[in-house]
Amino acid sequence: MIVSITPSKVSGNIHAPTSKSSMQRACAAALLNDGETIIHNPGKSNDDLAAIGIIKNLGAEITEDTNGSLIIKVSKSAGFKESSSLVDAAESASLHCGESGLGIRMFTPLAALSSKEITINGSGSLLTRPMDFFDEIFPQLGINIHSNAGKLPIKIKGPLQPKDIIIDGSLSSQFLTGLLMAYGKAATAPATITVKDLKSKPYIDLTLQVMKQFGYDVVNNNYESFTIYPKPLNPKLLNQLHYTVEGDWSGAAFLLVAGAIGGNIVVTGLDVFSTQADKAILKALMDCGCTLSIEERQLAISLPTAGIQGLKAFHFNATDCPDLFPPLVALAAYCNGTTTIEGVNRLAHKESNRGLTLQEEFGKMGVAITLQDDLMLVAGGGAVNGAVVHSHHDHRIAMACAVAGLAATGITTIEEAAAINKSYPAFFEDIKKLGAAVL
Repeated sequence: MIVSITPSKVSGNIHAPTSKSSMQRACAAALLNDGETIIHNPGKSNDDLAAIGIIKNLGAEITEDTNGSLIIKVSKSAGFKESSSLVDAAESASLHCGESGLGIRMFTPLAALSSKEITINGSGSLLTRPMDFFDEIFPQLGINIHSNAGKLPIKIKGPLQPKDIIIDGSLSSQFLTGLLMAYGKAATAPATITVKDLKSKPYIDLTLQVMKQFGYDVVNNNYESFTIYPKPLNPKLLNQLHYTVEGDWSGAAFLLVAGAIGGNIVVTGLDVFSTQADKAILKALMDCGCTLSIEERQLAISLPTAGIQGLKAFHFNATDCPDLFPPLVALAAYCNGTTTIEGVNRLAHKESNRGLTLQEEFGKMGVAITLQDDLMLVAGGGAVNGAVVHSHHDHRIAMACAVAGLAATGITTIEEAAAINKSYPAFFEDIKKLGAAVL
């Protein structure tokens, strides 16, 4: 799929996409829930669909009501029994996580609650991402594991047995998310997970928020350790639990940057009190000098009074929110001066090596990016030229180039633009609704 962006002014109102971080966690919690779960405002991205497919394979029955909400049931006979086992009818099972990093890291510990052998696989960049974490941790929890030298596919056979352990949280918090949920389901006595150098703490806040809504009892000891207690019996949760998926700050960040460099828009459907890490985009937008009005359920954003020339370089620490690098680079390209973004070390194992990919693709547009240890330096305020760029099959690179193209000189053509389907399938349609010239 090739998409071309002609420089355009954007204006109007747009609703934020659905958060795949919230949606995938809700699917996981629904799989573990003893009663019926109804998920409102479900996501439709490739990662969301992968999560739905996984929980179906692990015994969930899913139907859709007339409002589009998902009704999820996991029967005692076909799903998790007691605290540990999955589908007893199958000799083995196979789970495919698509290209979802959260999916592979969160659902693998849940699948390990089963006493059956299960094969975990994925596609695209997920095949090259390191999974050594499981090789190191799973044997400590009574799980047999065979991996492909720390890569997919992997085979596991549980059941997982919670115990006090120490893990490394420096690569991704997503491993911890999976363990927290699995411990919550299987714990028969208090167990503590101690974490060294935890990154992306806001994503753990989101995990704990979802777990709390589903009745789990987890104590956060200043992000240094987490104590998981056996789930208290709550008869109210056995009948029907409702969960509404949040609007997505990660996807909305691109819309907000589009407003900051290309017009005057209002984004609705975002919770300004959300625990999502990428809500931090608001700090960069305030620091760069755009016009920003924040209300509880909507944000209005536009160019500074002086126009695009009024945008100024900023300093931002993206260590806990590395997915913001692409929209931040699109913004920084139009900010006068050199913008510094911290956290480059978090970018190597994404859908692409995003530090190098951003440097290469924005370089084609005339934007010089320097990578210096853990820093990214973006020289902004000069000419941003339309160019032929490539997504590298990375959804956020495709969206970043598209947003940058809105105020560029000349047409920006994005190759492999269908990568957006991973997280925000409606992205190009949404910016077209705001007046962007998209072909």
